[in-house]
Amino acid sequence: MSENATLEAPPPAPLRPPNTASALEEITERADTVWTRESGKPVKTTVSDRRELKGPHGRIAIVDGCRTPFVKSGTDFQGMDVIDLASIAAAELIARLAVDGNLIDLSVFGVVVPALHAPNLGREVVFRTSLPWDIPGVTVNLACASSTRAMTFGAEAILTGEAEVVLAGGAESLSNVPIQFSRKAAKTFMELSRAKTLPQKVGILSKLRPADLAPVAPAIAEYTTGQSMGESAEKMAKENDISRYAQDEIALLSHHRAAVATEDGRLTAQIAPAFPPPRYDKAVTRDNGIRADSSLEALAKLKPVFDKRYGSLTAGNSSPLTDGGSAVLLMSEEKAKALGYKPLGYIRSYAFSALNPGDQLLQGPAYAAPAALDAAGLKLGDIDLVEMHEAFAAQILSNMKAFASKKFAERELGRTEPMGVIDFERFNVTGGSIAIGHPFGATGARVATQLLYELRRRGQNLGLLTICAAGGVGFAMVVERE
Repeated sequence: MSENATLEAPPPAPLRPPNTASALEEITERADTVWTRESGKPVKTTVSDRRELKGPHGRIAIVDGCRTPFVKSGTDFQGMDVIDLASIAAAELIARLAVDGNLIDLSVFGVVVPALHAPNLGREVVFRTSLPWDIPGVTVNLACASSTRAMTFGAEAILTGEAEVVLAGGAESLSNVPIQFSRKAAKTFMELSRAKTLPQKVGILSKLRPADLAPVAPAIAEYTTGQSMGESAEKMAKENDISRYAQDEIALLSHHRAAVATEDGRLTAQIAPAFPPPRYDKAVTRDNGIRADSSLEALAKLKPVFDKRYGSLTAGNSSPLTDGGSAVLLMSEEKAKALGYKPLGYIRSYAFSALNPGDQLLQGPAYAAPAALDAAGLKLGDIDLVEMHEAFAAQILSNMKAFASKKFAERELGRTEPMGVIDFERFNVTGGSIAIGHPFGATGARVATQLLYELRRRGQNLGLLTICAAGGVGFAMVVERE
């Protein structure tokens, strides 16, 4: 090469064309763009199969369900805590069913952020609803799947003979999240409580600086990764190559279907009116986050929230911070029939999955749903309605792509065929969490109740519900009406 010769840089690689795919295109034509590991064992799922869900007294009946309105945090329910919200739903459910409280054997409720002054929500519901004091109460926390975990704990108690009738549900009050002080301030206050003389107290307080008293704001973030739910969902949107347009389509579907189901009474029939303090003179009877006037044009104008430069997640295609409570009544099939109830339906199977939260935090349903269907002896084509918790539209589409992807089935599940394509005409037909709201501890029971009510209205039989949860947990349940 001569001294005067120069090396020419290769031409830059062409930029990938912007992704403008629709939601349907994402889950059909583009399903194999879903993220998978390069290698590794199939993800383990924990499954309760149908044999285990039919005990000596028959199947597990979901007799009925009820919830409060779901309202945006800082609005109508800002003066109410999780005990108030769970108890409103539970009391209304008991009244509607006219069930004798003496028949209830166990109370199990889920909550993510419990009341500091009364952390055992399951037990406090017993007291607040004037049920017999000899009913044991238990509280569970499985993030967004808390109330479905409460339901499965109740189901297991019935199957083992521990109980015949279980009150289950959950609540969340994100208007009343406890605010912490810094560790230094907390340590100082503890020392202060042990001080006996005034000079000792003054000496301890003198160590504090104004900055030590600044409250530590709560964060909805993964302890292991430090990422918020929204940041993790934004990561999923990028890694699964999901368009902003498709996410906005899912959000619009959620709002429009929830608005119609509210106006025609399908959603309000499941709601217990609430009368918030301090005056108790205003009845809150419907969810306040539903936007009947939402449009793709309006959603497209919203700016990204979690990645302001390159992101696609907005306030419009994400579920809002929400307050609310829910409850369901579970019985053995034999007990329900003996008492003259016609249950909403029965639990046929369920499955849990757990993932590395640093990979795909909210992809758990993609692993749990196929396992739940297998345990029920069913295929996706057998299912009449699918109800998926909508934490974010990106999470919904990520899981739907995984359901439909042969590559995902082979690499992640060790299967030869994918679960299948979700039909949007059978998906969240009365709206989902993006519109209705998402009080973490209450959502699961809301989803189960909403699914069963719509199956009954349509005269259909089989439903699949899924929940994604913090910590990389996924949940899926198959329910049947007959």
